Amino acid sequence: MSELLLISLDGDDKPGITTAIMELLGQQGVDLLDVGQSVIHSHLSLGILAKLPAGSEQLIEQLQACAEQLGVSIACSPVSLGSYDDWVGLQGRGHFILTLLARRIRAAHLAAVSRVVADSGLNIDNITRLSGRVPLQETGEASKACVEFTLRGEPASHFRERLVSVAQQLGIDVAVQEDGIFRRNRRLIAFDMDSTLIATEVIDELAALAGVGDKVAAITGRAMAGDLDFKASLEQRVALLAGLKEQALAQVAARLPLQEGAESLFRTLNQLGYKTAIITGGFDYFGRQLQARLGADYLHANRLEIHQGQLTGRLLPPIIDAQGKAKALRELAAKEKIALAQTIAVGDGANDLAMLDLAGLGIAFHAKPLVRDSAEHAISNLGLDSILYLMGFRDRDAEQL
Repeated sequence: MSELLLISLDGDDKPGITTAIMELLGQQGVDLLDVGQSVIHSHLSLGILAKLPAGSEQLIEQLQACAEQLGVSIACSPVSLGSYDDWVGLQGRGHFILTLLARRIRAAHLAAVSRVVADSGLNIDNITRLSGRVPLQETGEASKACVEFTLRGEPASHFRERLVSVAQQLGIDVAVQEDGIFRRNRRLIAFDMDSTLIATEVIDELAALAGVGDKVAAITGRAMAGDLDFKASLEQRVALLAGLKEQALAQVAARLPLQEGAESLFRTLNQLGYKTAIITGGFDYFGRQLQARLGADYLHANRLEIHQGQLTGRLLPPIIDAQGKAKALRELAAKEKIALAQTIAVGDGANDLAMLDLAGLGIAFHAKPLVRDSAEHAISNLGLDSILYLMGFRDRDAEQL
């Protein structure tokens, strides 16, 4: 009768360790049921779940002698058939990816997150660092760090709420996604513009030049917080711009500040062939310039009416509001012949929620509290390029582009 054995090796990494162990097992006709290997700072951990022929005492002695010769420690533990059957039975349970993002990751972050995971009845199968190696000295650049957890099981109902609470307390971002086929096959990414791709609200900039900054800012704040209908608020704000010279648009466009990570994110997405879109309740004059600057494929934006070199205070129909954004995303997915589950949407305001809900992965980026609490995923502490981590990219992947 065959035996099940869990073989664990641990020690300084060097070429040939895995080869030597596998050759020894191969000579005895051993079947591998599971295998995993990781290296952290030149330290190897190798685990093998093997099905051995009966009477394998001599093989175990050979494994121990081989490990001693290689300079690594080894442990060989028998696994009962009942235990193995239980493990196989877990195969159909849910699998999730938890992504933890911060400027620098501390042990306290992992302690708090793993405590929530354990208390919610989930198992951690793997923890992998996606960000690059961290220098000990400060470089002056904005740092970013990310680790990815692979989770197994069915989470308790309070799981996401507790993670959100922990993230806010510690000043980190945590996202949880089902580890399904669509997560690895996103093809279209849509972005809001104002306060998402750029670190300002264009209409507030225009209002300052028109001398109505306070009035427009008050309406903007109410609209973004969800206290005022976006379409009505937009019309009210644009009406206050009546008479503003067209040259003011160019003046504002020349100093649009991009959000941290915007250029590197688009550079990566464009090189990998992703389709990108700017879907905004802002204005197409600025959207076109941003589209050209970042290389976005599509633009859906509102249009200001201009007559004899001045803004009339009116918009040209149709007006893109919350439902208009969701409609644009749906139409672009159909045009690209992809499922909505393969789309990502990123925004910060209440008028982005319908689009975020529709997308396969909706991300509230540096969002207002209402939006951050309503969206399924949020990034509040890092730049736009950290979205790549939620897509499963490692920093070293960018080095190949």
